[in-house]
Parts: sequence; structure tokens; C-alpha cells
Amino acid sequence: MSTSIATTSYEPFTEETAIAYIEKLNQKLGLFPAPSLLICKEIGDGNLNYVFHLSDSLSGQSLIIKQALPYAKVVGESWPLTLRRAKIEAEALQKAAETVPSLVPNVIHTDDDLAITVMEDLSDYTILRKGLIDGETYPNLGRHIGTYLAKTIFHSSPFGENQQEIKEISVRFTNPELCKITEDLVFTDPFFDHDTNDFEDHLKDTVNELWKNEELKLEAAKLKYIFLTKSEALIHGDLHTGSVFVTAEETKVIDPEFAFYGPAGFDLGLFIANILLNTISKTAIDEQQHSDLYQTIIETVEVFKEEYKKLWQNHHVEAFIQTEGYVDYMLGTIFEDAVGFAGCELIRRIIGLAHVADIDNISDCQKRLYAQQNALQLGSTFIIKRRNIRTIDQLIQETKDVLK
Repeated sequence: MSTSIATTSYEPFTEETAIAYIEKLNQKLGLFPAPSLLICKEIGDGNLNYVFHLSDSLSGQSLIIKQALPYAKVVGESWPLTLRRAKIEAEALQKAAETVPSLVPNVIHTDDDLAITVMEDLSDYTILRKGLIDGETYPNLGRHIGTYLAKTIFHSSPFGENQQEIKEISVRFTNPELCKITEDLVFTDPFFDHDTNDFEDHLKDTVNELWKNEELKLEAAKLKYIFLTKSEALIHGDLHTGSVFVTAEETKVIDPEFAFYGPAGFDLGLFIANILLNTISKTAIDEQQHSDLYQTIIETVEVFKEEYKKLWQNHHVEAFIQTEGYVDYMLGTIFEDAVGFAGCELIRRIIGLAHVADIDNISDCQKRLYAQQNALQLGSTFIIKRRNIRTIDQLIQETKDVLK
């Protein structure tokens, strides 16, 4: 549900005002039993938002408030951002819950005026990136992410939803400001000498060679054009391993504030790249191939294809759906785009503004350099050779060839 508890203009919450807000909301929605004694802590470690954890010390119940800031938290007020992204995120979670309710957190309440979403507390879960860095394994992860991608993409595409309804829905998810962040930080800046880039001095020669590679830049330009023009499905838009909560049995996809109608292979590509960044990190540290991480990628792609084909057969609204070769064409196109997008993500996480702890936290300078160079080489390979990498087995082999 979406309401406004206060009629005042927007202001960022503090821990105290967050408690006051929830106490008022509790009177309407009965979020906590009476009497209650609320405790609040700001726990956000992301780049864009505040995240508050509220718990009742009497009942033990808890919830999360996420509030968008009118600027990028990682930079400050010099980088203004729309507050509307909070509404987009909440509606994207609610849309995903229509098809994969067990794979997203429950949205309890939204307030557009204050740019907040009140949602299920996932404190018992672990951020996937941290779990992977710590060496944990998640046997259900590939199946869950493959299912999430297949169902959210298919049901928001012209194959699973009436095209007129899609056109109406897509207006709600017009997201130009956050798309511009992706256009710049993923598809543009890392391929040029731009002031947003951030990389270590020992990479200068490697990066300069990358910037001189005209074949690579041409293919990156084509991928940027695909990102700008393909409106195939409602995508998460930022599906990295920091946007997934996990336990040994369960998976929850979070933070779809970058959601918009875009290329169907984008989320898959980002997820593959971020699993590979962890693989590259581990390989640099212990010089071993990590079959469990490769298996996660393989299972993600295989489950995605299997579930997509089932939906194609059983829940279609498109007249050409039974035409021989059509589903294989679509899946092939999605995978080709995903391979290219994975390449862009690998490169930008080394050269660009936003890095990943998997690589940056390697303490040994030489091993860190090795990992960074491997990520750049693999990213370049994926971008240039994406049309020839037709299967997930070929993608894994290309990765092994770079990391051997």
C-alpha cells in the first residue's frame, strides 16, 4: 500500500525521525504489537540511499525502511538524483512478486512524498557478495536466479503480456536519470580517459592499451546502442552480487531502483560478470579453478532457458510463438547480449567509478594486479567474441583459458 503519513515536504530521516514515522504508521497498520519499544539503526552501505533497521525490543519483530536521497550518497549533493527512483524500486519489487514472490522481499508500505519503502527485514540473510568472498557456497543460487530472470523477463515481455498493457506499464518505469548512470559508468567512461574513472597506477599501461583498441570500442559502442534502444522487458537494471540476499536455502533479489524496460540479456550479463569477478579473485589468490562458481553460472543459464521455454509454451500471448526456431532465436539473442554486457561489467568494475570488494580487497599487490588484468582481458574477450560464444560451456571455457 502507498500512503503518506505526513504532509510535510521531503526530508532525510534520522534514526529518531524514522522511529517517529513508524510509530505513526503502526497505529494504522499494526506493524508491531502493543506495547512496543522501537530501536533504530542506520545500516546502509550502498552508494545512493539510507537504510534503517527498526526492531521492537519487546516482541523481537523488525522491518526495514529504505529512503532515497536526492543525490548520490557516494558523491554528495554535487550529483543530484530523482527521488522518483524509490517509487520505481517499490513497484518493480511488487511487479516481480506477482511471478516470483519467494525471490523478492515483501513490500509492506510505500510513501512517495518521503521516498521511502518499508519492507521485510532480511537481516538473517547475507549479502551474496560478502558470502562469496567469505568462501560460502549456495547450492540453490543458480536455480533461483535463473528462475527469477526467466519469469520476470518473460511475463513483462510481448510474449507473456498484452502489448498494449506493456506500453502502459513501461511508462511507469521510465527511468532516465538512473539509466544515464549506467550509460556513462558501464558503457562509456571506462572506454575513454574520463575523470570518473578510478584505477590503480600499476594498471596504467594496460588501461591505455584498452583505450587504444578500436575493435573493442566499436563493439562496446554497439552494446551501448543495444542498451539505449532495446525495450524487451522490465529488467532489474543493477543485478550484481550486492543486490542479492542469500541463506543456504533461500535467495532474495533486492534494490531494483534502476529498473526500466530494457534489453532482456542485461540482468543475466551483470549477474554472470559479478560471479566471475569473485572467480577471478579466488583464482588470483589460490591459483585454483573454482568449479562451484562455474556451476552456479551454468545452472543460472540452463534454468533460465528451461523456465523461459516452459513459459513460452504454456503462457504465451504471441501468434508466432509456435513458429519453429523462434524461441531458440530469442534465447540466442538474449545470451549473445548477456555475454557482451558481462564484458562491459567486468571492465567497468576495474577501471570505472564503482569497484567490487572481491578484487579491491586482495591484499597482495601482485595478485590484485593479476586479477585486475584478467578481468580486463576476459571482459574484452566477451565483448569482441560474443557472437561466437553461443553456449554457456563456451563462455566457461573462454574464462578458463584466460585464468589458466
